[in-house]
Amino acid sequence: MSDYNAMELMICVAARELDNGATVGVGTGAPCAAAMLAQKTNSPELVIVFEAGGVGPELPEMPISVGDSRTTYRAIMAGSMGDTMEYCARGFVDYTFLGGAQIDMYGNLNSTVIGDHENPVVRFPGSGGANDFASFCWKTMVMTPQNTKRFVEKVDFLTTPGWLSGGDSREKAGLPPGTGPYKIITNMAVMDFAPNSKKMRITSINPGYSLADVQDNCGFELLKADKIEETVPPSEKELHVLREQVDPYRYVIGR
Repeated sequence: MSDYNAMELMICVAARELDNGATVGVGTGAPCAAAMLAQKTNSPELVIVFEAGGVGPELPEMPISVGDSRTTYRAIMAGSMGDTMEYCARGFVDYTFLGGAQIDMYGNLNSTVIGDHENPVVRFPGSGGANDFASFCWKTMVMTPQNTKRFVEKVDFLTTPGWLSGGDSREKAGLPPGTGPYKIITNMAVMDFAPNSKKMRITSINPGYSLADVQDNCGFELLKADKIEETVPPSEKELHVLREQVDPYRYVIGR
């Protein structure tokens, strides 16, 4: 087995989650790499949807933004951000990838501020299309490094809804039933959410890490699946496709 880094592992794990024939809303960077890898391995009929309006492109190489001309290369449609958000609201987008500065035990994300909103320590770009994607896409996945500053008991600002306060609070808030956070993929582990409480729980631990490592690098108590697996590392084929066809210039995976 070839050596691989944490980003390559996260991208490979994410790509395996994308079903053949499904639709996935992505931004640039690691989410796009995961979608491209899935298309070239396990899900050749995966339809990629970009926030700026590109639908179903045949990506010749990694785009540098969601509005890059490559996101509409041989595409089914070159639309607008409004079109993309309409697809989500109408239930046409199966998966999406999001990130943020903070995430809590219910998968709520903060990409707005650290500290008080009126006098923040740090101000970030904000939602963009993240709130719409997380509100309406069926399954939301997050790819992120794991540490106690990022995984917090309570987000400083709720930019993007996860399971809100758990239980049925998301549905009670008016968001479509059946939508919500699905998987959290980090450099240390893979998590999902308990069916009833909707609290984050560990399902697999990445090679080289322990259960204690995962918990120590989280600012809240993680639930544990009945059987915690070891995350399957990238295969030789996955790494070859990722390095040679998806990201040969190492924009995302690094040198």
